[in-house]
Amino acid sequence: MSRIDPITLGVVWGALRSIAVEIGTTVHKTAYSEQAREGQDFSVAVFDPQGCMVAQGPYSPGHMGAMSFAVKNALAAHPIETLRPGDAILLNDPLLGSGHLPDFFITQPAFHDGALVGFAVNILHHTDVGGQRPGSQGVEGIFDYFQEGLRIPPTKVWQEYREQEGVVAIIAANTRTPDKVLGDLRAQQSALRVGELRLQELAARYGRDVLRAAMDEIVARTEEHMRAAIRKIPDGVYRFEDFMDDYGPGTEPLRVAVAVTVDGDSMIIDYEGSSAQTASGMNSYINYTRSYSYAAAKCLTDPLGPMNEGALRPITVTAPEGSFLNPRPPAGGGPRAIICYRTFESVLGALAPALPERVTAAASHMANPTFGGWDRARKRRFVAYELVLSGTGARAAKDGCEAMSWAFNASNIPVEAQEANQPMLVERFELIRDSAGAGKFRGGCGIRRDLRLLADEGKLTNLSDRQKFAPYGLGGGKSGKVGRTVLNPGRGEQVVHGKQSRELAYGDVISFQQSGAGGYGDPLERDPQRVLEDVLDDYVSVEAASGEYGVVIAGTGADLSVDEAATRHLRTGMTADRSRVAPISGHPRNKPASRPPLQ
Repeated sequence: MSRIDPITLGVVWGALRSIAVEIGTTVHKTAYSEQAREGQDFSVAVFDPQGCMVAQGPYSPGHMGAMSFAVKNALAAHPIETLRPGDAILLNDPLLGSGHLPDFFITQPAFHDGALVGFAVNILHHTDVGGQRPGSQGVEGIFDYFQEGLRIPPTKVWQEYREQEGVVAIIAANTRTPDKVLGDLRAQQSALRVGELRLQELAARYGRDVLRAAMDEIVARTEEHMRAAIRKIPDGVYRFEDFMDDYGPGTEPLRVAVAVTVDGDSMIIDYEGSSAQTASGMNSYINYTRSYSYAAAKCLTDPLGPMNEGALRPITVTAPEGSFLNPRPPAGGGPRAIICYRTFESVLGALAPALPERVTAAASHMANPTFGGWDRARKRRFVAYELVLSGTGARAAKDGCEAMSWAFNASNIPVEAQEANQPMLVERFELIRDSAGAGKFRGGCGIRRDLRLLADEGKLTNLSDRQKFAPYGLGGGKSGKVGRTVLNPGRGEQVVHGKQSRELAYGDVISFQQSGAGGYGDPLERDPQRVLEDVLDDYVSVEAASGEYGVVIAGTGADLSVDEAATRHLRTGMTADRSRVAPISGHPRNKPASRPPLQ
């Protein structure tokens, strides 16, 4: 029986969500860095007085799943009874947070009339926290996280609203971009002050007891809804495997093996059989692995319900200690963002037989490179962060989307923002024709983004994938085309490994050509008029229209049309050719475009 009337509960719930959004909006408007201000690489949430997440902002699930554990770890180091108004606890320890050092979690309590009423919390990806490479996300040459930058255990950076100058000075001394890092850090704290004030106002309006009862009810109802959604999935063990290309030049692929066990109203996601941790930056600490596993399960079960502690309770995520999805400290983990797509999509792939109408095919993979060097125009060192977000996988009833974030909520950094703030020009930013996986519903196209470096002593830390193992299709849909990274495209171009660190010269062009997303359903069942529209939009070539979809396009230039008779004849022949090939039975498993040998 609810202890709070439904109208008050609804109003309080709306207020808590609004507080989370206002915290996020404040970060967004006051942050210094491009990745926070333009790419929205940050997250916010509101917690109850016991450190239980109640409401989150519409940001990255990779942060949100980890945030619950980060807050618990912060409060373990600084128990609730030791906190005072204006205290703010910072941590970025990979094991205690979201798995890499650039993510700064800050937890700030909110008191009303001397009593704790909750916490405002945010996390922001900082431009650079020192270490081997500009941007602190190197793959090559990393054997522990001491090489990746400054590690901060749970520490009060603000005490009773007073900034601790010594701590802040240490942070500033260990980054290549102190102005941006300190600007972003203070933006985080200012946003949390806004959250603190709003929580105090909410407690004053309804009373602390009502607010706490509403928080408890929201979490309880969320758990109930999540369990009800899981009960609709047939009980069983669902398995899938996929592969990361490798963990640097000359290394073997990394296996992601998952078994999803559905038992009544609970779910276990287990990564037993995945590859061992690596002597590189390519590792995902368990909180980060949990985060994207939670996110995938949430999308498939109760996507429109609240995301809080209640949504996490029915789901258990495990990975063998010592695997690259649960490494032992001090394993490197700076570039762990590149792994999140694979854990998310492996859960989707596992549950595809049980939920074929809800899953999507695999997405194009993002690129998340960082650059450093000497900006000769501004006469300073610089670090630049890039996001190249590409197509999403096709769905059971819709095409994939173009140029969108997948698995997390972020944005391609606008061309104008990069060119105004960094020594680089974006020379091309376009969709790649024929990159998307064919299907009754087409995957999203890959994105090409070419950047010319206008700096000396240039350093690139590349971070991409799906250059060997293509994004899988589902239900008869085809895989997308693999991607590549190219230095100075054209005559004499050099292919750059997806996780390579290398030097760049002034004027060099680096071209990020991302994979296309997987298709869904038989391509020969796609509406020919939709294929024509794709040709007119330059998503699909005339040759691919016939070769992949069996659709004959007649005419020239913009005056194109479907030759219906020739299309029927071609599709009949393609169907007959298929029938002469024995079908492969069983659940789809990803295959490499050219699979390297497993070690």
